Amino acid sequence: MTAIQVTGLRKSHQGFEAVRGISFEVAEGEIFALLGRNGAGKTTTVEVLAGFQRADGGSVRVLGLDPYAGRAALRQRTGIMLQEAGFFPDLTVAQTVDTWRDFTAAPRPRDEALELAGLTGRAGTKVRQLSGGEKRRLDLALALLGRPDVLFLDEPTTGMDPEARRNTWDVVRDLARRGTTILLTTHYLEEAQRLAAAMAIMDEGRIVASGGMAETLAAGSGRVAFRLPAHVHPGDLPVPVTVEGGSAVCRTEDPDLAAQTLLTWAAERGLRLADLEVRTATLEDLFLDLPGSAR
Repeated sequence: MTAIQVTGLRKSHQGFEAVRGISFEVAEGEIFALLGRNGAGKTTTVEVLAGFQRADGGSVRVLGLDPYAGRAALRQRTGIMLQEAGFFPDLTVAQTVDTWRDFTAAPRPRDEALELAGLTGRAGTKVRQLSGGEKRRLDLALALLGRPDVLFLDEPTTGMDPEARRNTWDVVRDLARRGTTILLTTHYLEEAQRLAAAMAIMDEGRIVASGGMAETLAAGSGRVAFRLPAHVHPGDLPVPVTVEGGSAVCRTEDPDLAAQTLLTWAAERGLRLADLEVRTATLEDLFLDLPGSAR
């Protein structure tokens, strides 16, 4: 079943078209990563999906409903963690959760929400005394209060330390295993690669790459890097390379074959390829391969 369906979505702000006819689908219980540079249109897309803004064109459905026209009905079935949330700085963490619980139908118990977000030990702390990462975890606790069927996470781990980030990943994975559909935006490519089953990359309001995470990466360029032997010119090598920071780098869809070819060539000449590194494509490689990656 499809939980989120976007077809030809367009959205403008004061004459600027932030989202330019994008289409994608997210299956029930799937973690979907929406990626892109700053200003690509990700947050605008999330705000339309969450019902905060009306689409200017195209069709958007969340759990079968128009998220703007049906936002009252969807509010009980969705959760959202925006990049910035408004808190009352002099309330404690526990008081903040209790306040939000008053506006949430059948909310989780306060202690359960705090435990999920790793904030049990900070329940009596005033919000203004929290670190940036702790405030993000409080955002997460509030987004999970209503046990949402669909959860929107906009840069959820920004400012978190590595341990808190990994703990948040565990929470997200567990929610998906229990059937929650999750749309994630993040600047951490490792985060997207570890969590998401499917993805789309936005650039200047358009989707420029999309598909299953594994399939998309498999079709991307892998990398073979090594220190160029003395007196060897890059043009002498049996595969095309570029010289980057003192290393010879071959970008290829089959890095294992390229490495084998290079090692055979080097052995025949009694040469050693020092600092040899072979890796399959990553999201970072995919970003670098996109048009305009130098911007």
